[in-house]
Amino acid sequence: MMYIISKRIFDIVCALIGIVGTSPVWLFSIVATLISDWGPLFYFANRVGKDNKKFKMWKFRSMRVARGANEASLRPDQDRIFWWGKIMRRLKIDELPQLINILNGTMSIVGPRPAAVDQVDITRGGENAIAATVPCGLTSQSSLWDYIYGDQFPEEEEYNEKVLPIRLKLDVYYVKHRSFFGDIKLIIWTVLAILYTACGKYPQWMHDHLVAYSEQGDNGNVDLNDNGNDNDNDNVDLNLNDNDNVNDNLNEK
Repeated sequence: MMYIISKRIFDIVCALIGIVGTSPVWLFSIVATLISDWGPLFYFANRVGKDNKKFKMWKFRSMRVARGANEASLRPDQDRIFWWGKIMRRLKIDELPQLINILNGTMSIVGPRPAAVDQVDITRGGENAIAATVPCGLTSQSSLWDYIYGDQFPEEEEYNEKVLPIRLKLDVYYVKHRSFFGDIKLIIWTVLAILYTACGKYPQWMHDHLVAYSEQGDNGNVDLNDNGNDNDNDNVDLNLNDNDNVNDNLNEK
């Protein structure tokens, strides 16, 4: 109970600080989006969170609006991403509006990836049903995995083979091993992942840890020859979140 209360307080404080601290980025993104592709500034993705309740997830729009699009695909339509949208997605700027979701309680800073409504059978089926027992998050192990590794595979078939199995296991790992200090570690890892990406570097050490976490099951010990400090309480997660596949009032895929 203490963890749940402290996590909610932490979420509110971080979201408020995040919105104020990144307000210049919001303003620049608004202008750049309108210059890149005139239209709505935000889109509201249909997502499933805790207890499989549906909610609208805020994001800066990074793709051209397409009528009749759906969220059945796990990969975004690359041809629709405009130039500023590519930068936003690369640096995760498009996910800043999710701080609003954190304030209203539909999301947390750290938690399993929000499930797209059209993908619930895949991302919340079987053992992954456990992911619906906690609030979904802006970042997590599975989000980090998708960010540093998954973005290399734009084709859905290859993504499903090489990325998705570990991504699903990492959501389960987070729920079974979550802790306050583990959440702090995941936030730090998220910042590091963005910095690595911005510098054109690949965080192989993070890749190796995430693969090891996915292989843990109920065993929380990790030995990766890097000082051996990772254990049950060392959780890592990030919601670099979803594809820009959205079926909402914008009908953006």
